[in-house]
Amino acid sequence: MLRIHCPWCGLRDHEEFTLWGEATRHFPALDAPHAQWVQSVYARPNPRGETQEFFQHNLGCRRWLVVSRNNLTHEVLSVVPAHERSAAKEDRA
Repeated sequence: MLRIHCPWCGLRDHEEFTLWGEATRHFPALDAPHAQWVQSVYARPNPRGETQEFFQHNLGCRRWLVVSRNNLTHEVLSVVPAHERSAAKEDRA
């Protein structure tokens, strides 16, 4: 079972959260060609190892989080509030 530490509610089971997808994916501009959108939405890489994903704590505080985890071992590496992710990304650079 995946356990996620919500900064506001504490350690919780993954069943309280909804996974919303990759936190590192960027979409093309709204006026980009259709083929570029198809490539972005349907032909995504599926990397093994550390990933960053958006989760919403639906059965708790309802806040958005960015969870870094290893998708092979399901180990949670870090959890940050989604609004702080740009600052965390700059710290790693």
